[in-house]
Amino acid sequence: MRFIDEAVVTVKAGDGGNGIASFRREKYVPRGGPDGGDGGSGGDVYVIADDNTNTLVDYRYTRRYDAKRGENGHSKNCAGKGSDDVFLPVPIGTTIIDTETDEVLGDLVEIDQKILVAKGGDGGLGNTHFKSSTNQAPRKATSGFEGELKVLKFELKVVADVGLVGLPNAGKSTFIRQVSAAKPKVADYPFTTLVPNLGVVDIGRHRSFVMADIPGLIEGASEGAGLGIRFLKHVARTRRLLHLVDVKPIDGSDPVENARVILNELERFSPELANLPQILVLNKIDQVVEEDLNELCTHIVAELGWTGIVFRTSTLTGDGVDAVKYHLMNEIEREREREIEDPIFADAQKERFERLEEEVRLNTEAQREAYRAARKAEREGTNLVDDDDLDDDDDDGVEVVYTS
Repeated sequence: MRFIDEAVVTVKAGDGGNGIASFRREKYVPRGGPDGGDGGSGGDVYVIADDNTNTLVDYRYTRRYDAKRGENGHSKNCAGKGSDDVFLPVPIGTTIIDTETDEVLGDLVEIDQKILVAKGGDGGLGNTHFKSSTNQAPRKATSGFEGELKVLKFELKVVADVGLVGLPNAGKSTFIRQVSAAKPKVADYPFTTLVPNLGVVDIGRHRSFVMADIPGLIEGASEGAGLGIRFLKHVARTRRLLHLVDVKPIDGSDPVENARVILNELERFSPELANLPQILVLNKIDQVVEEDLNELCTHIVAELGWTGIVFRTSTLTGDGVDAVKYHLMNEIEREREREIEDPIFADAQKERFERLEEEVRLNTEAQREAYRAARKAEREGTNLVDDDDLDDDDDDGVEVVYTS
């Protein structure tokens, strides 16, 4: 199944049914008076977080969803039947945006959480409502109100506690394979990871967290190089960033400069994202002889001016990996407990994540628009690029699955 993390859909709530003008007509009951019923309400449109849905691919093929209108009123003061509501299932972690106002209507982060995105129209009034002492036979009835019509954008950001960042072939996919049951593709060439992969890291009884493996960044990613920053938004919900650095790159590049590339791209894309707590993981230590390892790692940390936490690992052999996952679990648990015990801290955390998501969303859209403008200019100048090249539907991928 293709991994689709954005979709634009049109939703139309149902119109209300019309009220009717009707009069009671029975034998031996002269001048029975008005008995027109009200119209039924139109169906509402809801978006609901579904644990069984992992991608927005369905909304790439069906892009309009209409709720039915309410029934018209009936005689004998019988109201028309209201229409059923329409529920659109989306993956957990989906943000709903009104494209006309650019307003964020909701953020679905819990199972079965739902939001009303389009309100159905109320039914019209039957002529019974217009009866009075001076107008005992009203022939007036009102039409139902129109349901709301909206064009919505669905944006999926995976829900994870820890996000893995690093250059291609830094060992991120191998790391997540070591600590969880996730099985992303691993190979000895760059860009083997083309879509985010999620894994549930199980520490023990009732202790676990979710880790996200994000496709590797390269220099210039914030300007569209490589895979660009299309998937970087998926670390916007994380509590920690795990920055993996290959201490002995096979291409002979400088690990210090490689680490700086990632730090610079994070800063250029989103300063708020760059300020997330980061843990530096010096990976692939099995590629360095033991007597040189300490000197090399010390040199990398010193050149980066890194004052945070540092781990040394080999994702191939598993050395040092357990220490990383236990540290992460302890940090996440402490943060969760503090959010429960300290309302002020919880509010500050919520505000920080809201700022981060807003900044990431706006920067992602700005980068996308700049990229499209550049491609349009190239197409108009050289006629070498087809419109299809800018179609997001051409992106292949796989389903994001939580595994444990």
